[in-house]
Amino acid sequence: MRFGIVLFTSDRGIAPAVAAAAAERAGLDSFYVPEHTHIPIKRESPHPRTGDSSLPDDRYMRTLDPWVALATAASVTSHIRLATAVALPVESDPITLAKTIASLDHLSGGRVTLGAGFGWNVDELSDHGVPGAKRRTVLREYLEAMRALWTDDEASYAGEFVSFGPSWAWPKPTQAHIPVLIGAGGTEKTFKWIARSADGWITTPYEVDISDQVATLQAIWRDAGRRGKPEVVAFGGRPDRDRLAHWASIGVTEVVFGLPDRAADDVEAWIGRFGERLGLQPR
Repeated sequence: MRFGIVLFTSDRGIAPAVAAAAAERAGLDSFYVPEHTHIPIKRESPHPRTGDSSLPDDRYMRTLDPWVALATAASVTSHIRLATAVALPVESDPITLAKTIASLDHLSGGRVTLGAGFGWNVDELSDHGVPGAKRRTVLREYLEAMRALWTDDEASYAGEFVSFGPSWAWPKPTQAHIPVLIGAGGTEKTFKWIARSADGWITTPYEVDISDQVATLQAIWRDAGRRGKPEVVAFGGRPDRDRLAHWASIGVTEVVFGLPDRAADDVEAWIGRFGERLGLQPR
C-alpha cells in the first residue's frame, strides 16, 4: 500500500514545490492538490461538510491552479507521483486540458495521475456552462476525448458536449495510460461509472468505514469485465496502524493524508516527521 499527501494549495502557506520536494525526501509516493476555479458568493449548492452555503476553509476561494502547482512540483522532484484530489476537468476546455496534462506527463517523465470529481458545487459548474444534472455525462465525454488526443495520431471525437474533427496533438503522455481516479461518495452509481470510465476511486474525507463499499466496487468492476482490481485511494486522517492494516487487507491501494494549515517551515518539518511515523525510507 502506497502513501501520499494532499496539500490544500492557496496563495498563502507552503508552496507546492517546497511541499512536494519535502514529501519526496521523506519517502512518500504521491503528492496531490485540489481544484476550484472560483466560488460563487451566492449559490444554492451546500458544502458536503457544513450542509449549507458556508465554507469550512477559506482556501476554497484561494486555490491555486492545480496544473501550474504540479508543474512547479515536477521541476524539483524526480520520483513522486503528481496527482489531483480532485481536479474538475469539465471546468476547462477539453482540448486545452488534454494538452496541459500531456505536457506535464511528458516533462515529468510519466508521473501524472488525474483524480477527477463530478463537482459538488453546481453553481460553480453552471458558470462554466455545465448543466448540473449532466455533469457525469460531461466528464465522461471529456475523458474519452482527452484519451483520444493522448493516444491517437489522428484524434477525433463526437459527443453531446465535446466534438472535434481529425486532429494532430503532441506531445503524447509518457505513460501509455494516464490513471484516472474518481473522487466522489462511494455509491453504487459512482462505482458503475468508475467501472465504465475510470481506473479507481478516491474516497471522500468523510468516509472511514469503507469495507462494504470497496467490496461493492470490486464486484461491480468484475461484473463489468474489467481486469485486475480497481485502485482505491483513501483519505487517512491519522496514521492508525490497525486501520491501515485493515485497509490494506480489503484492497485499498493508497492512503493520502492532508497537510496541516501552518507556516511553511512547520509543514516541511511535519512532513519529515510524518514519513518517519509511517516507517518510510527517506530519499
